[in-house]
Amino acid sequence: MFYEQTTDGYILRIRVTPNASRCAVSGLFKDNQEQVYLKISLNATPEKGKANQELINFLSKLLKISKSSFSILSGKTDHYKKILLTTQNSAEVEKNLHQLEKDT
Repeated sequence: MFYEQTTDGYILRIRVTPNASRCAVSGLFKDNQEQVYLKISLNATPEKGKANQELINFLSKLLKISKSSFSILSGKTDHYKKILLTTQNSAEVEKNLHQLEKDT
């Protein structure tokens, strides 16, 4: 799974590919430590936080959750990111995350 539940919500592991032709989920990726990441392609360039902002916007639309619920925990300047998703509706979010993983 590319996500884990915490007391604050969920931590999402994302591998970003900037400068893509379109924004899309492009599968799952397992690193050499067996951590699973959701691969996301983004249009934005990785400069001045543009790709990070587009990632938050994309995740917000994809999961139907407000942008303010997302924050980058680590990887602001890296392809590998950990995103904290804070939410009150755990059951609905869990369902959406599970479906997203199943569809990739």
